[in-house]
Amino acid sequence: MSSLINSVNPWLVAIGLNTILLGLAWIAPKKLLTPAGLFHAWFLSILIWVTLGWQGYAVIMFYFLVGSGVTRIGMAQKEAEGIAEKRSGARGPENVWGSALTGALCALGVGLINSGFLVPGSQYFDFVQYKSLITSPQSLLLLGYVASFSTKLADTTASEVGKAYGKSTFLITTLQPVPRGTEGAVSLEGTLAGIVASVAIAFVGWAVGLIDLLGVAWCVLAAFIATNLESVIGATLQSKYTWLTNEVVNIFNTLIGAIAAVLLAWTWINIIK
Repeated sequence: MSSLINSVNPWLVAIGLNTILLGLAWIAPKKLLTPAGLFHAWFLSILIWVTLGWQGYAVIMFYFLVGSGVTRIGMAQKEAEGIAEKRSGARGPENVWGSALTGALCALGVGLINSGFLVPGSQYFDFVQYKSLITSPQSLLLLGYVASFSTKLADTTASEVGKAYGKSTFLITTLQPVPRGTEGAVSLEGTLAGIVASVAIAFVGWAVGLIDLLGVAWCVLAAFIATNLESVIGATLQSKYTWLTNEVVNIFNTLIGAIAAVLLAWTWINIIK
């Protein structure tokens, strides 16, 4: 009976909580998501709560709120220059999954392992128990989860701050000056803001027990690597392939960030051995 209760309660809490938030977002005067985006975010949030609990939920909510906030920085100016996000920054389904697909897959992996589906006989995940066991599958997936959102928030913040306040904007592949909003462009102001954002959300992941302090370092370094590689992709490939939309590039960006963090952690643990 207790196992049945434990398996049902997370679903009830997740559906109830996110349905309430869906209703509040629906009637809110400021729309952060389109109607379709709201339902996709509702489903995503339920998945995160059920697989990672309130800890994983805290990370994705931090990303969503801060990411939505920085998107609106200098909105009037960016709209006048034609470099603002479409729909005044309101996210649609493509934005939801472009930003969160990698994180959702990491969370699903943790959930499947904890259920015993991937590793038969595994016990329900204990965040404290696995906090320092960097080589466990759960810990690596949790690191990838936090790193994916650290990467995306760094990318979003760097882009939006750079478009609003970047004094000198350069193409990452040639370092030649280009207009703000150019694909593959970087600025000092945006880069520094992106680093601060990646540090902030990585510390959220640490504060709720998903990663340890060393994991914070891996997330920040991975976010820096992935964000710059994303700029290279934007400068060299995005204009050549119609299928390489911003949302597809975001998936690659977060995937690179997650993989980079895991590889950094794996390399480090093998060096200190």
